Amino acid sequence: MKVTKHFEQAKGKTLFSFEIIPPLKGQSIHSIFDAIDPLMEFKPPFIDVTYHREEYVFKKLPNGLLDRRTTRKRPGTVGICAAIINRYRVDAVPHIICGGFTREETENALIDLNFLGIENVLALRGDSIKTEPGFVPEPEGHSYAVDLIRQIGDMNNGIYLHEDLQNSTPSDFCMGVAAYPEKHFESPNLSLDLAYLKQKIDAGGDYIVTQMFFDNKKFFHFVEKCRAMGINVPIVPGIKPIATKDHLTMLPRLFNIDLPEDLVDAVLRCRDDKEIRQVGIEWAIAQSKELIEYGVPCLHYYTMGRSIATRRIAEALF
Repeated sequence: MKVTKHFEQAKGKTLFSFEIIPPLKGQSIHSIFDAIDPLMEFKPPFIDVTYHREEYVFKKLPNGLLDRRTTRKRPGTVGICAAIINRYRVDAVPHIICGGFTREETENALIDLNFLGIENVLALRGDSIKTEPGFVPEPEGHSYAVDLIRQIGDMNNGIYLHEDLQNSTPSDFCMGVAAYPEKHFESPNLSLDLAYLKQKIDAGGDYIVTQMFFDNKKFFHFVEKCRAMGINVPIVPGIKPIATKDHLTMLPRLFNIDLPEDLVDAVLRCRDDKEIRQVGIEWAIAQSKELIEYGVPCLHYYTMGRSIATRRIAEALF
């Protein structure tokens, strides 16, 4: 079922969903099941599965030169989605990214997803490779998420890259898009970031999932700005509980977010990570309760492959 249909059938009730990351290459899928099993009693209608693009590693050759090789540390998004649907009978939402894919490869991946009966995708530009200063698109690939969304929209209209195809069958993907309540780190300001978001919605985006944030006022302001611009699709807040002291510096640096003073002060008073995890859980519960009262269609939790904290939050809410 499409994510937006789940929202409609909930009739105003806030749903629970979460995101998982594929295991490292060579690890068993049972690590994924171990992370999902404790959360299934809260009846998530869909589960997101991230996609991680290739990285470059350099191997030193006997002649002293360096050989650049491509590696992908977390493959398996499509297979994991199929396994989730088969095991849990819930919808899986694979992340589709621009980086590392040509348009032809993107089309083939979407065809495979369509054959599997997967109706939802989250369309993203994706991150740049760590060894590159900025995002570099694949030759014959997409530079921006809006272009990827347009390609998916074309397929939904039966338009494929090969124009000589006859009697082509349209796909029917529901498209989620990403947004940043505190703006994307590459954007000069929130207003321009919102203009780009509207382009993605106008191109066919059906719903929005936000990056994590810790101050609900910023999310409320973001939603108001979206509605004022004519962005009227469902907006799903992304939530992640603080778990370690390192998160105080790592999260703002990686995701361009601010942490409220009260949260930072509470973390700094903690004696160990156990106390910090408890602070993070309590903050996320309070944050989630306020968002439910606000009327969000769904609360989406970034588990990072760990379910204990998310389970304790869900126990207090669902």
